[in-house]
Amino acid sequence: MSHNINFNNITGQHSFFSVKQKAWHGLGQVVENYPSSKEAIIYAGLDYEVEKIPLQTVSDKVSISEDGSIIDYSGIPVPQAFATIRTDNKFPLGVVGKDYHVVQNTEAFAFFDAIVSEGKGVLYETAGVLGNGERIFITAKLPDTIRVGNGDDLTEQYIFLTTSHDGSGSITAAFTHVRIVCQNTLNAAMANKSNVVRIKHTQNAQSRLKEAYRIMGIAAKNGKEMEVLFNHWSTVRITDQAVKRLIQIVLCPNKETLEHLAKGAEGELSTRFKNTVDQAFAYAMTADSQLMDTTKGTLFGAYNAVTGYYQNVHNFGSNEAKLDNIVLGGTVKDRVQKAFELCIGFERYGSEVLAFN
Repeated sequence: MSHNINFNNITGQHSFFSVKQKAWHGLGQVVENYPSSKEAIIYAGLDYEVEKIPLQTVSDKVSISEDGSIIDYSGIPVPQAFATIRTDNKFPLGVVGKDYHVVQNTEAFAFFDAIVSEGKGVLYETAGVLGNGERIFITAKLPDTIRVGNGDDLTEQYIFLTTSHDGSGSITAAFTHVRIVCQNTLNAAMANKSNVVRIKHTQNAQSRLKEAYRIMGIAAKNGKEMEVLFNHWSTVRITDQAVKRLIQIVLCPNKETLEHLAKGAEGELSTRFKNTVDQAFAYAMTADSQLMDTTKGTLFGAYNAVTGYYQNVHNFGSNEAKLDNIVLGGTVKDRVQKAFELCIGFERYGSEVLAFN
């Protein structure tokens, strides 16, 4: 798998840091203590700025006009087109429009520093640079931990932020979870609440970041609600057959496959779909994290079977694609949300909510 972590030729290091544990193919700096934002920026190789400059043509072709004068086609301004460049190594990152507003790496960290200043104990866990510097990411751990059962099954709460400097994406902040016991990254759905905020690179990006901070604060408080819910789910029993049915519904790629399942037409199912279901169900039945008192034969375990499959078994092709799918959106996020909704329905109505319809 390609890690896409930037290698900084100036420092001779990969632009990534993590606290205590190696990550991303063992690259980057591992530090023992949680750093301040200023330290994190240096550790992660984020101590560069981005500048937006007008685009103009470059050409080695020269033509002669009718009067004999030389016409040089280089240096002609390109209307309403700009390049973003790193100011440290002058590397071009992308082409953007006139309304694009650069949000510096230090400004992205200021989003978290606002939380730190309130004394909430937010800790910088990882940060890094992807590609040539066109994309960065930061994760910060929140102080409150979700405890399920007798306390051995713990879920950390994180806020994740990523932004691009090439015009390819918005500033995105997401509320996520990491299960310590099995190192699962969870995208714990918040029922009808949004856990992702996207901000365009426009002039009002700074004020929108403040709004994102407020929304993320609300999401963080909902962690206690999730703790109550997860603890309740750990006492709700569910059969292995119902777990497999839940997995089939969640992983169902289209209406046609759902119709085959409803008719019991196993022979009409694609080999790819059957193999995927078998892999996810095997994880649900045999993974160490699925054999705990809180997960074995419980609704909480059924939900974790889906999130754990995508974290530990499914092949995304790259870590960046995995990050995008699990945390920021896409098909996987939708399927995890579906698993959450099915578990809510099972708790209220029983196995009838798992009918193939």
